[in-house]
Amino acid sequence: MTDRLVAFLRDRFTEELEKARFASGTVTKDPERFGVAPEDAARHARFSIATAEVHLTLLEDTVIPHLGAEGTAGRNAEYQLRLLAAPYVEHKDYPHD
Repeated sequence: MTDRLVAFLRDRFTEELEKARFASGTVTKDPERFGVAPEDAARHARFSIATAEVHLTLLEDTVIPHLGAEGTAGRNAEYQLRLLAAPYVEHKDYPHD
């Protein structure tokens, strides 16, 4: 289950990063079209991209290396994995047990 959940989250987070980059590029090129001040568009773009990057980094660098480990480290990694996946439980591709 954890392998399928890791793959699922990796796909979602990569997708979110791609969407954030696309949307950020679109809005920052012509913020007035979207009724947003240029500085607000730039700030939101940086935030959206950073959030998506952090999710990927957390998964890859903090959770995955400890999955399957004995003791507290393994339990914490699995718990973190499930917390990261919780917002997606209703997603059509969520790997339910």
